[in-house]
Amino acid sequence: MRITDVSPRDGLQNESGIVPAASKVDLVRALCAARVDEVEVTSFVSPKWVPQLGDAAEVLELLRSDCPHPSSLPEREGAGGPVYSALVPNVKGFERFVEQHSDAFPLKAAVFTAASETFSQKNTNATIDETVERFMAFVPRALGMGIAVRVYVSCVIACPFEGAISAEAVRGVCDRLRVLGDDEAWESGRLELDLGDTIGAGDDASVRALLNTFDDAERSRMTLHLHDTFGRAAECVRTGLEMGVRSFDGSVAGLGGCPYAGTPEKPAPGNVSTEVVVETAEQMGFATGVDRAALAEAAALARRIVGEARAGAAS
Repeated sequence: MRITDVSPRDGLQNESGIVPAASKVDLVRALCAARVDEVEVTSFVSPKWVPQLGDAAEVLELLRSDCPHPSSLPEREGAGGPVYSALVPNVKGFERFVEQHSDAFPLKAAVFTAASETFSQKNTNATIDETVERFMAFVPRALGMGIAVRVYVSCVIACPFEGAISAEAVRGVCDRLRVLGDDEAWESGRLELDLGDTIGAGDDASVRALLNTFDDAERSRMTLHLHDTFGRAAECVRTGLEMGVRSFDGSVAGLGGCPYAGTPEKPAPGNVSTEVVVETAEQMGFATGVDRAALAEAAALARRIVGEARAGAAS
């Protein structure tokens, strides 16, 4: 199975304080040492909206010079080293992304829409159809450049504004996204669906109903992005694994959550921790390839740098 750690991006984007770029690179280095398959390192969203990630170019410059690129790390059995990915919201963000991407330093792009029209409007200032139109302006170009693209779909179980989202509605959005590439791109994994339970409403029944709208091959290629709001994320990981999902997101130490999914009085809960994903999978007999001792060290580092940032913001 494959594990992506999103803590340097999704884990830090909603923090009250600013984590220095050098500390973010330390966290990426620690996650590489833990041998996760992918690290989502930053975002090219406007700093006006997410100031915590306004240092995307600096982080990637430091990674190029200060942290061995994953391709230079020892290969895991049957797979290469970790991939670096970055969130890209639109054409302008993609142009900034391309400035950092190269054959010597390859990056994977991630784009985001939602299964809820209200959430899409609040999170992207666009309807679902308008987000697909935005993607069409640069995703085919990215694929032509050999760049893999992850497509996040938020609120696949429930929305903080609209309530429950039907599995059929989620499937409908995923079908609308097929225009981004041909069958080969989707089947090869160059285009990848990542289904996000943004507010952690999922349980065995709702995740099972969602996954039942996809066939076996589709489930084997998708990723699940879970939140642990009600302590049910491990249950959802188990359901996903039982139904053939082999790729999961996690955030070390359970950091983060969507800044638009909550309120100042009631912030959005954090992502499922990468530690929980790994432990759950291994308890079920799956091999993750993750070094759990190194992952624990990465979690301790994550908690420390976030604590320092929060203390700085409060002073």
